[in-house]
Amino acid sequence: MRFLKSDGRLIGVLLVLAITQLIGWGTIGLPAVVGRDLGADLGLSLPAVFAGSSVLYVTMGLCAPWLAKAFARHGARKVMMVGTVVSVPGYIVLFFAREPMLYFAGWVILGMGGSATLSTGAYIMLNEVAGRGAKNAIGGLMLVTGLSSSIFWPTTSFLSAWLGWRGTCLVYAAMMLAINLPLYAFLAPRWKIATDHGGEAVKAAPPPAIPRSTFGLVVCVITMNAFVNFGIGAILIELLRAEGLAPAQALAFGSMLGVIQVSARGLDFLGGGRWDGITTGLVAGTALPVAMVLLMLSEGATWAVASFILLYGAGSGAMAVARATIPLVFYDQAEFAKAMSMIALPLNLASAISPPLLAGLLTQFGSRGALGLTLALILILLGRRRPQLAAVAAT
Repeated sequence: MRFLKSDGRLIGVLLVLAITQLIGWGTIGLPAVVGRDLGADLGLSLPAVFAGSSVLYVTMGLCAPWLAKAFARHGARKVMMVGTVVSVPGYIVLFFAREPMLYFAGWVILGMGGSATLSTGAYIMLNEVAGRGAKNAIGGLMLVTGLSSSIFWPTTSFLSAWLGWRGTCLVYAAMMLAINLPLYAFLAPRWKIATDHGGEAVKAAPPPAIPRSTFGLVVCVITMNAFVNFGIGAILIELLRAEGLAPAQALAFGSMLGVIQVSARGLDFLGGGRWDGITTGLVAGTALPVAMVLLMLSEGATWAVASFILLYGAGSGAMAVARATIPLVFYDQAEFAKAMSMIALPLNLASAISPPLLAGLLTQFGSRGALGLTLALILILLGRRRPQLAAVAAT
């Protein structure tokens, strides 16, 4: 809790971002719960339904580099306000969708809004307030936002049973306008450019140049991490059903995942400044292939499914913190927004590919295991870059 004591502004920022990110990520998880209903109404196969999430991530990735200048010029608050307003028509378009084209158009709009509001914008806002101390702030934020699936999967299931999936879309649009937008407008910090006493903008000394090979390793680590986490997260309920669980059991086990992920993120949060994102990733990454192998060899046994949720939840929860905080190891406050915006493109493209691909390959585990091992190897290579960068910074 040291970072909260050092800057009281972070308390308010974290409260705003915890609520808005929880709603933002929770609401776009619609296909994970009502995917079969969507497919039946729109005449789409299950992989095609999950392709809506792919359209969202592709759009987010393509928009992210264009938003880098906006974040730097106007600050995260204003960009996230605009993104929230843009997201609302996306849910309304989904409500009116009667054919695949309009369905995918809704996800394009949600992707445009999400590029400004989901994760990247939140991390930039925390970095505006805390600088390199944002690692601990991000960990604190993730303690709450990690519960998005645990809260919104049952919520979506309840709302869709009551109002249908179309009515659920309208409820989520209203939440954006009634909750997220006022929080950004009235409670989020107003970002200001630091100035000297004469009113002139302060120009910080240029940071040490980061080797392109290091940036490439950062991108590889974050991209493959996103592929695994977003892919499995999107299809988890269907994955468990394919393993033989009843729909209610699959929903119950899937909802437990968020709680376990939060517990793992809490361990990293309690670690404070004693380790960085790379160390977190190295320790957590070993659990992912073990969890996947266990599930594939279990033939749907309840104990094995529970073990999978525990191991995968712990590993993916900590890896999510690593994915968000690894750039802090290499980039200072001035360069962080630009770096995160550039990394968002490959990250979101990987997130876009994984749900439909894994939805079509639920029973083919081998590729995911190899991906987890490759991720661990790249993290080790990335860790070896730190002494070089420290030497450059010292000179």
